[in-house]
Amino acid sequence: MQAPDDQAAIDACRQGRREAFRRLVERYEREALGHALAILRHREDALDAVQEAFLDAFRALESFQTGRAFYPWFYTILRNRCLKLRERRTRTAATEMPVEALLAPAANAGGGEGLEAALGALDAEDREILMLKHADGLTYQELAARLGIPVGTVMSRLFHARRRLKERLAPQAEGKA
Repeated sequence: MQAPDDQAAIDACRQGRREAFRRLVERYEREALGHALAILRHREDALDAVQEAFLDAFRALESFQTGRAFYPWFYTILRNRCLKLRERRTRTAATEMPVEALLAPAANAGGGEGLEAALGALDAEDREILMLKHADGLTYQELAARLGIPVGTVMSRLFHARRRLKERLAPQAEGKA
């Protein structure tokens, strides 16, 4: 359900008051940056993607359906922007992009540096679904809607992503025993 503040900001933007969009940016920029970092693993790229996604969202506000929640709609724009940027970087980069630490939600999930390293070693699709499920607490249905895939696919991807994360964490756990 759409938050009343979000709808008021969207309505104000549609009436020509561009500054009202700032409320949406301020409300969601931290969450968006966390999601972009989970996909891109590079802070500067994530910052660029978030900024570009907010610009895209502002330009597309007329197509936003009243009554829908803003962030899931925006997340689709952000995710597409991140995937395009990652593809462009992969094609043009001569070396691997540096792995940056994930934002606070992942770091605070328990496990500290070991968890960050294990998440960083996973592919972007695994990191994204794990972050959305465990850091953001989305349900299977919300994940399916956000990612544009069936619920069964969400369940399968989560199962395999968790298994791969567990495999990455197992050597660290054995070293502490």
